[in-house]
Amino acid sequence: MAMTGDAAVALTPGREVRRPLVIAASLALVVIAAVAALFIVQGVDAQMQDIQRTHETRRQARDLVQALTDAETGQRGYLLTLDEAYLEPYREAVASMDETFRALNEMLVDRPTQRLRVAGVSDLIEQKRAEMAMTISMAMEGRLSEGLSILRSDAGRSLMESIRTGLAAVVADEDERLFERNEQVAGMRTWLISMIIVALGGAVVLTYALLARTQRAFSLLSRNATELRSQKLELERRVQERTAELEEARTHAERERARVEALLQDTNHRIGNSLATVSSLLGLQMTRSQSPEVRDALEAAQNRVQAIASGHRRLRLGADLETTEAAEFITAVVDDLKATQVGDRVIRFDTEIAPLTINARDATTLGIIVGELVVNALKHAFAPGASGRVLVRLRPMPEGLALDVEDDGRGLPDGDAPQGLGAVIIEQLSRQYGGEVRRERPEAGGTRVTILLPRFEIVADQSQAMEPDGRSNG
Repeated sequence: MAMTGDAAVALTPGREVRRPLVIAASLALVVIAAVAALFIVQGVDAQMQDIQRTHETRRQARDLVQALTDAETGQRGYLLTLDEAYLEPYREAVASMDETFRALNEMLVDRPTQRLRVAGVSDLIEQKRAEMAMTISMAMEGRLSEGLSILRSDAGRSLMESIRTGLAAVVADEDERLFERNEQVAGMRTWLISMIIVALGGAVVLTYALLARTQRAFSLLSRNATELRSQKLELERRVQERTAELEEARTHAERERARVEALLQDTNHRIGNSLATVSSLLGLQMTRSQSPEVRDALEAAQNRVQAIASGHRRLRLGADLETTEAAEFITAVVDDLKATQVGDRVIRFDTEIAPLTINARDATTLGIIVGELVVNALKHAFAPGASGRVLVRLRPMPEGLALDVEDDGRGLPDGDAPQGLGAVIIEQLSRQYGGEVRRERPEAGGTRVTILLPRFEIVADQSQAMEPDGRSNG
């Protein structure tokens, strides 16, 4: 609206005074909005770093436990078999512990409480390493019985449980810190977004007032609007870049997961093939030996190596790379035993396996136990050329897992319990899970061996939702 005369003159000083205030207020609100947006971006970056750090801490802790488990497996394998092949994974696992522990400490460099926890775990790890080294040294020096006595005690198991508990406390503290950080970031984000909304709303109002009063102020606000658009484009560009980076990371992670899965499957297959080669060499040596005792020993060793090889070849990992289906695995192992052990005898194999999902690390042990029991049944229950039936049953129980291997052969004499190496292996492997071995003669004849494994971990029991896989005849 045009103004003339004294009115225009009277209003001019007031307009000149208000104009700098309006400009200053508009600029202040724009700056507040920009600063608030910057805080949001920084909060997101900090949150992503915390998540990455927590995941890395969890991974290092998990790697440390895995290294200890691998070392203990190598120790037990060597003490039970005196096969120096078990020392290689043992040494590799021990060698990797220091690097993993150092990496874990670096992740917690600014966390004194966490470092104290890790220091406590370090003492337990050293004790465990000393125990494993001592038992292996005893075995090498010919004091195998002393080493096995230490191995069979609960001291090593208690140490492993204490180490797992300590590392679990470290991971739990990291998760709690991450949760608190997320809560703080969420609250700050809400507050900053509110500030941005208020600031931008005030800027719009002040801009409208400034545009209504002077063209000069309009030019200034136009430049400010251009700056805001530039900041918006920059933020959008950053968001797009971050989105592309996350998508690339996800794709890379999926590729790595597929590669790791293929490597694991290939490794198991290669291990199985290598063990099968060892079994063939033992069989060749058995045919060349003139001593019945040596042939019997070589045949027993061949059977055990073949059982372990079958377990590795038949192991099929689930989508999580850590579990497998018990029914598929045990049935495949029994099929392999039938193909390699029966010969010219007419032996029928039945399996009754509940639909269970179990840890892959426990599946091979379970396969070895099944192999020992089936081979013992074939060796002792049936005369040469005789026919018969062997039943393998695996079922969940309220107190854990139950494994039955039953035959309809000659049966054990009253009061006669096997004392050979096979029985020792079954006892030792079952004891890892608190196992109890029961032998009895069914009313129909033959022998039934039942092993209760109360500490065997069942990842998923699907028997409540479906019928067991029934019985497969061979």
